[in-house]
Amino acid sequence: MHLLTRRGFTLIELVVALVILGIVSGAIYKVLLTNQQTYTAQTQGIDLQQNLRAGAALLPAEFRELNAAGELSPGTGDIGAMTATSLRIRAMRQLGFLCVTPALGGGGQIKLWVRQTPIFGSKQTYADGDSVLVFYEGSVTTRNDDSWVPGKVTKIDAGTCPDSTNGLSTPHPATVLTLAPKWLPGQLNIAGAITTGSPVRGFSSVVYGLYLSPSDSRYYVGQSVGTAAMQPLIGPLSGANGLQFVYYDSTGTGTTTDSSKVAMIEIHLYEATAARVRQATSAGVSYKIDSLVTRVSLRNNPRCGPCF
Repeated sequence: MHLLTRRGFTLIELVVALVILGIVSGAIYKVLLTNQQTYTAQTQGIDLQQNLRAGAALLPAEFRELNAAGELSPGTGDIGAMTATSLRIRAMRQLGFLCVTPALGGGGQIKLWVRQTPIFGSKQTYADGDSVLVFYEGSVTTRNDDSWVPGKVTKIDAGTCPDSTNGLSTPHPATVLTLAPKWLPGQLNIAGAITTGSPVRGFSSVVYGLYLSPSDSRYYVGQSVGTAAMQPLIGPLSGANGLQFVYYDSTGTGTTTDSSKVAMIEIHLYEATAARVRQATSAGVSYKIDSLVTRVSLRNNPRCGPCF
């Protein structure tokens, strides 16, 4: 057939083809959109569950070691301030050991020779202004006077431990801390009250609380260490009620004023997805919410064994 006499498509055929193409394209787009929304909902749900698990693991682990009751006098516990949405604690971050028996019996400051290795915890060094606890042995004939002496580091020097390995004179490096101690009632500043090998605990003042992020105007579980500004740690939360702390004493009665009587902390977390997702029970997209409630019993261990 000659090209000039070959029949082409009619307008109706073109319209029908375009309609069919539009229907097929719309169906494919709808399938792709549904798959994308389903994938987003699944990934956001996974992130939500991971955030809840992180909160359930991190906060109880941090609170469990607390000694709310303190050592030998009121106000020496690890809980500094507590509200329904915020908790300031003394969080242990460092563990070292003395290699020299410090000279006691005088007044004012004392010097502590702390081994540089081994040292355990997230803090591997000391700094001026650090607060520490050093184990107080007292009388070696009894455990009833064992406790901890709090103090503030005022100076740091390099030193050596006068011990040896395998009979060879191999001094080990030490950090010499000049400490301004705060002797608690019952503790005597006498020679031999602190011995070689005594542990030295370094700690930081840490606040866990409800935090409103200025970047996205959403709430998080925030953390502040020392005097640093609070930073988002867990979240986002469902809103201003996304974090709640409830405090109980040893009898299970709620307590809100006396931190030294806290024996258990109940943690409520209400978290949301980072993005709006499709919900199986409603049309459109919205934040998916999930919650977790857990309790952690404080050890309230005076860190000196069966004493007091």
